[in-house]
Amino acid sequence: SSGINAEYGHVEAYWQYHKIVGDEVGDELMTPEQFEAYKNTVVPERMKNRLYLSWRVGDEGIDCELIGPETMCYCQHRYRQHETDNADKKTSCRNCSCKRYEFCPKNGTQPVRCKCKHYSTEHDARKTCTRCACKALMLTFTCPSCGKPAHQHSTSIETKEERLALGKPVGQDTPYAAMGGLTGFSSLAPGYLRMDPSGALGDCVSRDTSHGLSRDTSSSVSRGASRGAIKGLRGRPPKR
Repeated sequence: SSGINAEYGHVEAYWQYHKIVGDEVGDELMTPEQFEAYKNTVVPERMKNRLYLSWRVGDEGIDCELIGPETMCYCQHRYRQHETDNADKKTSCRNCSCKRYEFCPKNGTQPVRCKCKHYSTEHDARKTCTRCACKALMLTFTCPSCGKPAHQHSTSIETKEERLALGKPVGQDTPYAAMGGLTGFSSLAPGYLRMDPSGALGDCVSRDTSHGLSRDTSSSVSRGASRGAIKGLRGRPPKR
């Protein structure tokens, strides 16, 4: 069992290393001394300059999607493959000519079609179609969280202070790279099911500090309205 524990410790150490360093230093592993120096210099700046990314309509609505390290951009590279967590809000891609991270929605696991009838994955980083004369990607997709067209949405890039000013959750400080808008397990849910201030159900849930439990403080009418709204959204899925 000691051998198994030792192997598990190596795997855990590598996982921690990969999550902290991310894609910033290439494939060559740092020495233990270099890694410690990296954690002492880069990580504090990363935690101070963390960028929170979300996909939504304007500043008043819910965050329809929250961006994490593995979330795809229009350029077909993940958020962790872009510049992240810097004071200048730069999110250009390290692997292509993409100048700014932009969330690319999917219909389930399938890419969404443009008005030119070709998939979003058949457009380049400038959103120009590679199969026809289309010069501007226009998705034919309705957001299941807010019911509005995809082209009315945009990718918001915010600092911790800007996020707090909007009443959105910021979670705890983390040393991990490219965490974006993820602040907890609820961040993985779509906006219409998310039970925190960034989601549609955030107003229906409050924290009972005396018992340490989450409880619904809305009236039965409000609960029914929320369930009805969600049922209505889920009952009209976007066309496949």
